[in-house]
Amino acid sequence: MNQVIKNNFQGQKVLVVDDDTSLLQLTALRLRSLGLEIKKAESAEEAVALLPSYRPRLVITDLRMGEMDGMALFSHIQQQYPALPVIILTAHGTIKEAVAATHQGVFGFLTKPFVKEELIELVTKALALNIRVDHRRSIEGETAWRANIITRSVMMENLLDEVERVAQTNVSVYIQGESGTGKELIAQAIHKAGSRRDQEFVAVNCSAIPEDLLESELFGHQKGAFSGASAARKGLFEIADRGTLFLDEIGDMSAAFQVKLLRALQEGEIRPVGANKTIAVDVRVISASHQDLQDMTANNLFRLDLYYRLNVVTLMLPRLTERLEDIPLLASYFITHNDTQMESVAKGFSTEAMEQLIAYDWPGNVRQLKNVIEHICTFATTPIVPVNLVEKALREKQKLSLSFNDAKKNFEREYLVKLLQLANGSVTQAAKLAKRNRTEFYRLLDRHNLKAAQFKNK
Repeated sequence: MNQVIKNNFQGQKVLVVDDDTSLLQLTALRLRSLGLEIKKAESAEEAVALLPSYRPRLVITDLRMGEMDGMALFSHIQQQYPALPVIILTAHGTIKEAVAATHQGVFGFLTKPFVKEELIELVTKALALNIRVDHRRSIEGETAWRANIITRSVMMENLLDEVERVAQTNVSVYIQGESGTGKELIAQAIHKAGSRRDQEFVAVNCSAIPEDLLESELFGHQKGAFSGASAARKGLFEIADRGTLFLDEIGDMSAAFQVKLLRALQEGEIRPVGANKTIAVDVRVISASHQDLQDMTANNLFRLDLYYRLNVVTLMLPRLTERLEDIPLLASYFITHNDTQMESVAKGFSTEAMEQLIAYDWPGNVRQLKNVIEHICTFATTPIVPVNLVEKALREKQKLSLSFNDAKKNFEREYLVKLLQLANGSVTQAAKLAKRNRTEFYRLLDRHNLKAAQFKNK
């Protein structure tokens, strides 16, 4: 039996959950001896956070744990990963509990202390049930081309179906979506799912490169072509030859350079700055913008012929608020994959904290959510993140999302309020502290609708 598992299920991922560390370690050792890859979690909350990134083929969990028990974990798995089998272990098992669990869809139910052979038999059946799905997914390459896209949204799944279909062609693709929605991730998915996957994927943000350097950046230049060109340099078109070039924020490209880009796409060749000869390139171009290029063409802000050249297929990325079901999934992923240098104690969110995340407007979309989770991970002091920490992080990020002028106004008003509080409502004293004359100080108060009398002690 053990050899059968090693032959058929070598390296299959199993997540084991138990708040008893000694039993958790024992179960993990037994399963590792069968050639399985094991990830341990000491609570159901930690398991929930691990699921999106680890992607196990089987979950084995204790029934009686802390705030979130094994059945609550199973309920979460059943909703989010309905094909994932769950085996429940308990030292308090009864026939009634076992029947109730299996009726709800639990794959198996064992009472501790369990016989090793019974566990192995149950694990074998569970993995055999799931192996057919794994085989199909590995053949289709699903885990390869869409591995970085975390979603369970129907809207996103429909979009990914379109991505997979368009990736089999060589047509130009235009991706439209707000900032932070993941346009580059979709471009990478198209590249990875297509025939050019083994060649270069090159991304460039057109708005981040000064206009006078954009031609050199994309087409390259010869030595001495301009001041500072001490050596010849390949452009990104040439680097991406036979691969994919992703032009992000293409709507910010000047009208003059749009002409040059159109010529390069039509002719399939580029001319480096300062060169006399052109270079043939075979590049698949994927472009993106947070602006509506169709509206820009109507207002003569973007060339219509270039728009049609780029926009053979259009993919529309939804805002994060249009895929609310992904917020818990993304938040759980980011809390275990934060980019901060220090290890965070945070493993999951309280119900109120998650409700707050779901209710927020997210003007910065997924990128903003990631930043907020990193903020939370930095300041978290408990495994389960409370709602007040989420609220604080959202307030801080909201401040940073203001325009410079709005932030300046907010600071100015807060500064005046603090001065009036210190001066006990005395304009003369507050003006002295601010090193401004009374007339100017009154103008500042009027600008912010502040009345000095409101700050005098009653």
